[in-house]
Amino acid sequence: MHHYRTPDAAFEALPDFPFEPHYLDWNGLRVHHLDEGAADAPVMLLMHGEPTWSYLYRNWIPPLAAAGFRVIVPDHVGFGRSDKPIDDDWYVIERHCERLRHLIDRLDLRNITIVVQDWGGPIGLRQVCDQPDRFQRVVILNTWLHHQGYEYSDGIRMWRQMATNPEQLGGDMPTGRIVAGSLRREGHDRSALCAAYDAPYDGAASKAGARRFPFCIPFAEPHAGNATSQQWCFDTLPTLGLPIHLAFGDADGVFTWEWAQQWHAQLPGSTLDRIVGSGHFPQEDATADCLEIVLRHGRARPPATTAS
Repeated sequence: MHHYRTPDAAFEALPDFPFEPHYLDWNGLRVHHLDEGAADAPVMLLMHGEPTWSYLYRNWIPPLAAAGFRVIVPDHVGFGRSDKPIDDDWYVIERHCERLRHLIDRLDLRNITIVVQDWGGPIGLRQVCDQPDRFQRVVILNTWLHHQGYEYSDGIRMWRQMATNPEQLGGDMPTGRIVAGSLRREGHDRSALCAAYDAPYDGAASKAGARRFPFCIPFAEPHAGNATSQQWCFDTLPTLGLPIHLAFGDADGVFTWEWAQQWHAQLPGSTLDRIVGSGHFPQEDATADCLEIVLRHGRARPPATTAS
C-alpha cells in the first residue's frame, strides 16, 4: 500500500508537545499513539476527529496524568504521526474502527474513560458498544451517531459540500486553517495552531484521510460512513448501564446545542454540560472547562499532595 510517512522533524518544534511517540503495526501501516502516566492506572482514551490529531489534547495530558490516569491518545490512520495511505478510497469508517479495536486489544486497555468528539464519536463509541466490559464511563463532546430521524444541520451539510469540492477550499484541505477558523473564544494564537495542525502533511497526497472524512458522512455515503453500525451504536449505548456525560460547545454550527439536548434526553441517567461560547473544538476553545467536567465526573485517584 502506498502511503506517506511524516518525518519526525516535522514534530520537533511544536509548542507544548514534548510527548514520546509510540507505534503499533497494523495491516502494514505504522500507527501512532501517545501513552502517558502510570501503566497500571485507569485509562483515559482521548479520541480526535476531523481534521485534527493527537496535538488536540496536548494541554489535557499532564493534568489527567497528574489526576491518576494513564492517558492514551491515538492518531487515526491518515493523521498526525500515523502513516497516511494516499488512496482516498482506502478511507472508510469501518477501517478506522478496526484500527482502534486493534489498539485497545493489543494494549489490553481496561477501566477506560473514553472522550469522543467529531468522528471520534462514531469510531470510539463503536468500541464501547462492542466491548462494554472494558469501559468505566463515556464523555461525549461535540459529535453524533447517525440514526433514523437524525436531522443533519445546515452546518454539516455545507461542510461536506465544500470539503468534497476542493476548489471551494482553495484547491486543498486547509487542515490548520479549518481548526483555527472554527474557534470561537478569544486568546488563541491562530497562526501557531495553523502550523501545528498542518505539520503532519506535505501536499495534497498526504491529506487523503482529511479529505475523506467529510465524504463519509452517512447521509451521503451510508456504506463508507458505517450508517448501519452507527444506528446500532445509537440504539445500544443507552442499554449498557455505563455513566455517560455529554458536554457540548454551544457555538458549534455542526453539532448543535439543540442536538446535545435531544441526545441527552435519549440517554437515561446521562448528564449534560453546556460549554458557553465554545465552538466545534472545545478541547482547544475551552480546555479548562473540559478538564473540570471530565474530572468532576470521574477522578482516577486523588492527586499527590506535598507534605508540609
